Amino acid sequence: MSSTKTKGFSIKKVSTILGAYFIAWFFLYPYINMFLTSVKSHDELFATPATHFPQVWQWSNYIDVWEKAPIAGYLKSSLIVSISATVLVLIVSLPAAYFVARYRFKMRGAFLLLVLATQMFSPTALIIGIFREVDFFKLLDSYLALIILNAGFNLAFSVWLLSGFFSSIPIEIEEAALIDGCSRVQALRRVTLPIALPGLVTAVIFTFVAAWNEFTIALTIISSVEKKPIPVGITQFIGQYDIAWEYLFSATMIAIVPVVILFIMIEKYLVGGLTAGSVK
Repeated sequence: MSSTKTKGFSIKKVSTILGAYFIAWFFLYPYINMFLTSVKSHDELFATPATHFPQVWQWSNYIDVWEKAPIAGYLKSSLIVSISATVLVLIVSLPAAYFVARYRFKMRGAFLLLVLATQMFSPTALIIGIFREVDFFKLLDSYLALIILNAGFNLAFSVWLLSGFFSSIPIEIEEAALIDGCSRVQALRRVTLPIALPGLVTAVIFTFVAAWNEFTIALTIISSVEKKPIPVGITQFIGQYDIAWEYLFSATMIAIVPVVILFIMIEKYLVGGLTAGSVK
C-alpha cells in the first residue's frame, strides 16, 4: 500500500517538475535565442549551415552597439517617460481607487465596467486621433506628450486594480485608526497603503513595463533622435535591404536590463507586503 502511494507520489512529483521545466523553457527560449544571436558576427548569422551556438563569441557587439547608436540617449528617454508616467498614474489612481472602494454611489458597477472597458482600446486603433490631438496642443516631439499618453492608457487598469485591493481591506481597521486620533489621510498612509502594498507594486510594475515597451505612439509623435525611447531607437538597425541582427539583439538585451533590475528591487517589497498585509 505504501509503495503504491510512494510510486504515485513520485510520478506526480516528476510530472510536475517536467511540466515546470517545459514551461520555463517555452518562455525562456526566445531570450536565449536572442542572446546567442547577439554574440554572433554578422557573417556567421548569414552563413550556411546555420548554427545555434556561435563559433566565435563576439562579446564586442555589446560595446560596438553603443557607438553604432545613441543607446544611452534612448535609455535616458525611456527612463524619463516610464518613471514619470508611473508616478503620474499613482498620483491620480490612488485617490480615485480609494474613493471608488470606500464610497458607494449610483452606477458604481457601471463606472468600474467602463473603466475596465477603456483597456480594450488599442493605441494603434486611435493613433490618428492621438496625433491630431497632440498636434492641436503643440506637444509633438515632446516628453510631456509621451508621459501623459502612457499614463492615460494605464490609468484605468491601476484604478480598477487598486480599488479591488482597497475593497478587500476591512473598513474597521481604518475606523480604529480614526478613533486613535489619525486623520483620514494619516489612516490611508499609515494603515491602508501598507496593507495594499502588493496592489501598489503590481500597478507600478504594470505601468512601468507598459510605458517602457510602448512603441506605436512614440514612433508617431517623436521625431528627434535624442528624444526617442529605446523601442523606437533600436529600429535604426533595421535597414531596407539588410538587418544588423547582432546589434539589434544586443540593444534589445540592454533594454531588458532596467526592467529586470526593477523587478529584482521591488520583488522583496511585494513579498514583504504580502506578509505584513495579512489581516489576522
